[in-house]
Amino acid sequence: MRNYVLTVFEKSGKKLLDESFQAANDQEAKQLGEKKLEKEGYLEHTHRCVSPEAKLILFHR
Repeated sequence: MRNYVLTVFEKSGKKLLDESFQAANDQEAKQLGEKKLEKEGYLEHTHRCVSPEAKLILFHR
């Protein structure tokens, strides 16, 4: 399993969510990240999910 980081921001730059989670690969991480964003109501907020190599898996501005 690989460690990914999901971060959500307000327009002011304040972090609303900064959470690590594990996934087998980038595709699974993207799906898990989207589910977490939907569950928490953050789909329309600025967010990013990065891989252990700092590759952007999810990004919304």
